[in-house]
Amino acid sequence: MQMHIPVTAIRASGYALREGSPEFDDIGAGLDEAEALGVDLVELPAYAWHLIVDGRVLNNRVADLARAVSGRRLAYSVHGTLAINLMDIAERLPRHEKVLEANIEIAAAVGAEHLIMHTGFVSDPADDVEVAYSRQRDALARAGDKAAALGVRLCVENIFRFSGARETATPSKLAGELAAIEHDAVKATLDVSHAYIRCTDARIDPIAEIAALAPYVAHFHLHDSFGRPDTLWTYHSAEAVAFGEGDLHLPIGWGGIDWDAVVEAVRPAPGALAIMELDGRHWRELEDQVGVLKRLAARFQPAGTPV
Repeated sequence: MQMHIPVTAIRASGYALREGSPEFDDIGAGLDEAEALGVDLVELPAYAWHLIVDGRVLNNRVADLARAVSGRRLAYSVHGTLAINLMDIAERLPRHEKVLEANIEIAAAVGAEHLIMHTGFVSDPADDVEVAYSRQRDALARAGDKAAALGVRLCVENIFRFSGARETATPSKLAGELAAIEHDAVKATLDVSHAYIRCTDARIDPIAEIAALAPYVAHFHLHDSFGRPDTLWTYHSAEAVAFGEGDLHLPIGWGGIDWDAVVEAVRPAPGALAIMELDGRHWRELEDQVGVLKRLAARFQPAGTPV
């Protein structure tokens, strides 16, 4: 009798570490917890650590970080500097590229396969949006060459229009930009919750949008929300959770995302990685959520699998 072996597109899954100390001197306890919970990988919040000054890598600190994460059975991805914006105005673009290059060096130093960076946004009212997209394409191609040389893959994450942002890519727009670049070291991170929020804002179908991005996805950010942009004033972040509004990073299953539809729509190339991004206020749910994450990750089918 032939045994049926389930096929999944996701090679490994885990979660993002909490930011913790900016000196990352508490990282050992976080990695101990991850190993005890039996995950395959963790995402390192390098954006929150003191590793770069004015685009210059602090090599002694990066060496300390590399030692701190070595000798574990865990694999790593790195979330790079959130403020990198390759769609920024031309005179500021070199600074963004310099910080991105530093992030690539850090990811390589800790043996991370994927460096996560946010797609760009336009805030300057005088800037031409299509010219800004062109700047980003050129900068991503340059960064992709640097990443490939160090064995790192850039994964460009879809975001949403936060306060002050005139434009940022919808998932299908990001897919088009990555298709235009066509670089093996430049792929996508699909953040499902971000996609829902951006699509609510644009009044477009989130499932169709994430399906368009699926062929470029090498990395997932999985967490829940209700797909609502921030519209209410709230005093405390707990109040946003109470109203179900914004990028909440809820436990999977707590929000309004249709995960069945997401699984059906998103069929990436085999070998993707999946990271759960859980807000620290919900850390008490982590142990149960690891099981939820693993079951969800196992459901994603690779491209070419019959529907």
